[in-house]
Amino acid sequence: MLRRRMETSMLNGPLPRAPLRVRAMMVALLVATSWPARANDSAAELSIGGLQFVRTREVAMESEDLRIALDRIIVRYQFANVTNKPVTLTVAFPLPDIDLSEADNIALPSNDPVNFVDFETRIDGSPAPLTIDQRAMIGDKDVSALLRQLKLPLLPIGSREIRVADLPAATRTRLVDEGLLMPAGMSDNGRQQYAPGWVTRTSAVRQQVFPPSRAVVVEHQYRPSVGSSADTILRPGLRRSNALGPEVARYRKDYCVTDEFLAELDKRAGDGTANTAKLQERRISYVLKTGANWAGPIRAFKLTIDPGGSDRLVSFCQGRLKASPTGITLEYTASDFKPDADLKILMIGKF
Repeated sequence: MLRRRMETSMLNGPLPRAPLRVRAMMVALLVATSWPARANDSAAELSIGGLQFVRTREVAMESEDLRIALDRIIVRYQFANVTNKPVTLTVAFPLPDIDLSEADNIALPSNDPVNFVDFETRIDGSPAPLTIDQRAMIGDKDVSALLRQLKLPLLPIGSREIRVADLPAATRTRLVDEGLLMPAGMSDNGRQQYAPGWVTRTSAVRQQVFPPSRAVVVEHQYRPSVGSSADTILRPGLRRSNALGPEVARYRKDYCVTDEFLAELDKRAGDGTANTAKLQERRISYVLKTGANWAGPIRAFKLTIDPGGSDRLVSFCQGRLKASPTGITLEYTASDFKPDADLKILMIGKF
């Protein structure tokens, strides 16, 4: 969980509401399964992807080798400058925006308040320095300077979590007046809780030179944000509930869940209401469409998915990727590949 709620007895206000679809799903799920309302039953994944370059006709992506596992994503690109002169491009790795007003249950891989996915990159095998740019935003307003003036972190996680009750009264009042603190319900002992109300925006940026007539190999890796649930909505005991019908339909569409996938899941889960097989979900989202910014398609693309165990079911929309299962890992390849959709991967099993 990204943060604990912050409390103080000084300020009062209503509990902010979660997005309608999320609330509806969670209420229906809790009713259907008789689960206690525990925040740790599920965590939402963040959609992260690869490097972003400006659109160019001067550099081609010869190959992309993408490996996705629950603990690490590794991407290896090979680029070719198709001109007879050096080409310099701005390269960015945008980390997902963190909306702190709705971040009770977002899965963050690291407690590093700047590089919270432990991102690193190499060029031709050597570590590449990056400039990290991080800002705090409320709508279109940049409030980074105010937070720094008050000596508060832009991303309050880990050891930098903000304890509102410990802040000077003048600081608390100013944060509320500026919209940086929002009421977030009451604690068990009746004290008002507060949550940060800004969005933290982070990106890593550098300049990359592509010399003529030579391949450049760029590799980066990071820890993914993995969504998790202590049960799965696709179990027959839940899937057949009318209340969960729209959410089940969304799963089937987003992850291209087939009847064969559900039949295998039903064998493992059984027909009971309770999750006696102790099946869980893991979800990873990967932004793939930025691979379409080059001089032509990706000439050789390879995707490897490692679910971490041969007994785990995997479903995603593979499009024109051709599958070649190899033991525990699943491999998919394509030639002259131009990605037109992002990846959403669903894994179900025991974790």
